[in-house]
Amino acid sequence: MTRISPMNKLPELQSLNRPADYTAWLRGLAEMAISSVHPETLLPSRLPEPPTGRTIVIGAGKAAAAMAAALEKAWAKKYMRSEIEGLVVTRYEHGANCKKIEVLEASHPMPDNMGEIAAKRMLAAVKDLGKNDLVIALISGGGSALMTLPAPGLTLAQKQAINKALLRCGAPIREINTVRRHLSAIKGGRLAAAAHPARVVTYLISDVPGDDPTLIASGPTLPDTSTPEDALEILQRYNIEIDDAVRAHLKSGKKAPKLGDKDFSRDTARVLAKASDALDAASDAAISAGVDVRVLGDNLEGEARELGREHAQLALRAQREITHPLLILSGGETSVTVTGNGRGGRNVEYLLGLFTALGGTSGIYGLAIDTDGIDGSEDNAGAIFSPDDWAKMQAQGLTPREYLANNDAYSFFAELENLIVTGPTRTNVNDFRAILVLPSAK
Repeated sequence: MTRISPMNKLPELQSLNRPADYTAWLRGLAEMAISSVHPETLLPSRLPEPPTGRTIVIGAGKAAAAMAAALEKAWAKKYMRSEIEGLVVTRYEHGANCKKIEVLEASHPMPDNMGEIAAKRMLAAVKDLGKNDLVIALISGGGSALMTLPAPGLTLAQKQAINKALLRCGAPIREINTVRRHLSAIKGGRLAAAAHPARVVTYLISDVPGDDPTLIASGPTLPDTSTPEDALEILQRYNIEIDDAVRAHLKSGKKAPKLGDKDFSRDTARVLAKASDALDAASDAAISAGVDVRVLGDNLEGEARELGREHAQLALRAQREITHPLLILSGGETSVTVTGNGRGGRNVEYLLGLFTALGGTSGIYGLAIDTDGIDGSEDNAGAIFSPDDWAKMQAQGLTPREYLANNDAYSFFAELENLIVTGPTRTNVNDFRAILVLPSAK
């Protein structure tokens, strides 16, 4: 397994000449991209003014604990006489040391009872606040699973079953979160509604394509823009079975708070970091290292392996045309339709699709990671390859198409010792993909 090592500056690409140099260069690029979107660099300069009343901090997501630690430190430095309190929930092993803000941990991507306990405690924390109080919400990707509270009449087991089916069917995150909002007692603006008439200031780190704040962690503090009918249509389209209680709830007409609700008029929301920020940081670093850059977008979706194949064809065409090294960058969130029983997340599945389509072409290197450090539910952030890995694969008797058929990209790259392990990064702006293309020999 390969670990990403921090770099302050990428070496000039023209100074490199070995495959190991180029893969190390890509790993350094990924580290710089992740560092650019970490909460400790984002929150201190964006603090709200303290209220005359209480300040309650709540939050959920893979970056929530790091956001809380950064907020707590900056608040104490800037507002020494203003106290803060509250709690946030993050994924197991994603915690941070806080003195004033309690950090809870729960399960992701499958919600557990700790997420339910955390949600109940957050609702209790903001109950009975007045108009002179302030609620600071720290929201990042992963919050939907980590802060789970079934709507009245529904159970955690029902939500777990639907969540599992949605994750396996290949639905994009905006559709998954639409369903989650309408089966919840806390998402879709309901947490903010519970806090009103207090003012709610929400800081977000976006992991959703398009960076719509209402979709990040299913928008617990923001008015909803969808309907229960939308959620029901999504479940029907993917043939996901639901019981009578879930169906009755979605047909009951109970809606989440909507845009225009007057109680939200004093609230504000700010996206602190997004996928495009990580891509911009990587692009700037690569250009400084003497590499041309092409950014395909920060919101790419679709089936992971198919996107990998498309990008392989793009890289092959580019290699025939370029006379100077080219870096192809992209972000977003792909999907995986699970038909096998192997191990792997969307980034390694994308990378295996890319690797297979390239067929060992000389001069093309690839990396794909999830910026939170966890690709799916495995212990790796993603993986990396060089052209030399094709011969290595053949020598080991590995057949990439068989691994793809079994959704087992993790095992494939583990055999090649090409998994990238970062541990929890405590931020999350979704996928980061980089393809380094060297000009073909004339």
